[in-house]
Amino acid sequence: MRKFLATAALTVFAAAPAVAEDGPTTYAFEGSFGDATFALENAIIGKGLVIDYVSHVGDMLNRTREDVGGEKIYDNADIFIFCSAVVSREVMEADPMNVAHCPYGIFVTERDGEVEVGYRDYPDGEMEKVEALLDGIVQEALGE
Repeated sequence: MRKFLATAALTVFAAAPAVAEDGPTTYAFEGSFGDATFALENAIIGKGLVIDYVSHVGDMLNRTREDVGGEKIYDNADIFIFCSAVVSREVMEADPMNVAHCPYGIFVTERDGEVEVGYRDYPDGEMEKVEALLDGIVQEALGE
């Protein structure tokens, strides 16, 4: 019975999603939300990437707030969704299960007049290439 419980516990633990302990990487943006989204869009396109979708998370949260209850979270929040054929191929050739992290997203948020640009943290190893790509895009959007 002990062996069964130990095996069951390991199975449950192995099936749990990996969670980044540090949370997302964020940077303050000096300018308006509109300026930040424009700069980010240009930085993504400037890398030769195609934006697949822009998720207007802030609009959705504000639109549904009364229906589901809760406080206002963002004045504005968008997530730019895209992929890189080169980087994606590299990380998926190293581990095909890295497909779980694609496509990639960079977000822009505004709360109380403070604008931030950021992205989620990815697992150590091959996915650090994705983080380097995302950070380069964000740095370009910040004017760095």
